[in-house]
Amino acid sequence: MSNMDLINQTLLENIQNSISEIVPRKKIGIAFSGGVDSTLVSKICTDMGFDVVLLTIGFSESHDIIFSKEVNECLNYSHHILEIDFETFPDITSNIRNVIDTDNLSWNENCIAFHYVSKLAKNLNLDTVITGNGIDELFCGYNAYREAFSGGLTKINDVMNLKLDNELKMMKAVNVIASEFNVKILQPLLSTKFIEYAKTIPISEKIHSSDDLYRKHIIRKLANDIGVPEISCTKRKKALQYGSKIHKSLLKTR
Repeated sequence: MSNMDLINQTLLENIQNSISEIVPRKKIGIAFSGGVDSTLVSKICTDMGFDVVLLTIGFSESHDIIFSKEVNECLNYSHHILEIDFETFPDITSNIRNVIDTDNLSWNENCIAFHYVSKLAKNLNLDTVITGNGIDELFCGYNAYREAFSGGLTKINDVMNLKLDNELKMMKAVNVIASEFNVKILQPLLSTKFIEYAKTIPISEKIHSSDDLYRKHIIRKLANDIGVPEISCTKRKKALQYGSKIHKSLLKTR
């Protein structure tokens, strides 16, 4: 086994362990865009024997709805879609902003997205939803890592710690919103143990340069190795709020 294969195998085992420790053994929903993160988590959970239902939300003809269908043509998993109603969208966004009480646009957008994910889960009698949150933070998925690259390891790690701190706090707000539907949103890849492990993986396995538009290379390699569809493995990042058209629609209602 080559060094790269060993790193991949260890990464897979750590993801599996995080899922086993956090996710209850029952039917679960997975927040699914068709991107490499959510598809990797979906494939690993399915391979581990979980009864998986893919949950996709977005406005009609949004990127995530179209792309998730395309990816699932290869997977053929149980897949449900909730199209956001533009008429009721302003009232829902206003209520969510009042509940979480922040002007942070990203927090508001993610809480709105998971409101709809939780609603879809509730409609399907699911009370647990798993996400791939943590991968972008730990494996240099954001453009901010490209901007930090020239500053070296210290700068990259500073960005990572800030991103992780924000994500952990934001997902608490997300769960406040999800609780309206008696749904729990779980993030196995934001567990303390997984964060500690992921930080030991060399940065060179995550990002190659300031011009690296793909990043998350070890994640993409693992996804490819375990049979995630190629269109998902090679897809560039598109954040949930953009892929669902929530960002665009929210700006229109302001």
